[in-house]
Amino acid sequence: MSQDLSPRLSLPLLAAGQAQKEMTHNEALQALDALVQPVVLSADRTAPPTEPAPGACWIVAVGAAGAWAGQDGTIAQWTAGGWRFSAPSDGWRCHVIDRSAGMVWGEGGWQDDLVRTDGIYLGGHRVIGPRSAAIAAPAGGATIDSSARLVINEILAMLRDHGLISS
Repeated sequence: MSQDLSPRLSLPLLAAGQAQKEMTHNEALQALDALVQPVVLSADRTAPPTEPAPGACWIVAVGAAGAWAGQDGTIAQWTAGGWRFSAPSDGWRCHVIDRSAGMVWGEGGWQDDLVRTDGIYLGGHRVIGPRSAAIAAPAGGATIDSSARLVINEILAMLRDHGLISS
C-alpha cells in the first residue's frame, strides 16, 4: 500500500482502516519537529556527524557522502530511528546557527538570506548596514555655493529619511 502524503510538507497521512496509526502519526510529528521554524546547526557539512543529538538538523551540502549521499540540499534530522531527510520547496527559510544568519531555498538551492544581522545584502554585497553617525549640514566658508548646499542638504535629508544616517 502506498503512503499518501500532504501536499506541502509531505507529511504521511492516515488511511482509513490503517493498522498501527500511531506510527504514521509519529512520523508526521517528527517531520513537523524539524520543519516548523527550522533551525540547523550548519549548511556546510557533506558528511553526517559521528554522534548527533536527537532532533539536531543540518542542511546537507552539495557533494554529500556516507549516510547523506544523494541528499544534497535536503534538511537532515537525526532521530532515534536514524536519519530523516526533507526536500525543501521554494521559499523555505531556515536559520543556520554556525552562520548566525538565515538561508532561503530558491532557484534549486540554498542561498544566504538578503536580510542578515549586520545589514541587507544584494548580489552578495552589503547595501544597507548599521546606522552611521550624524553628518553635519554644510556651513561657513569664504565662498558659499547655494546650489551645492541645496543639493547636499537634499542628499542628507534623503539619507536621514531612509534611516541610513542619524539626524
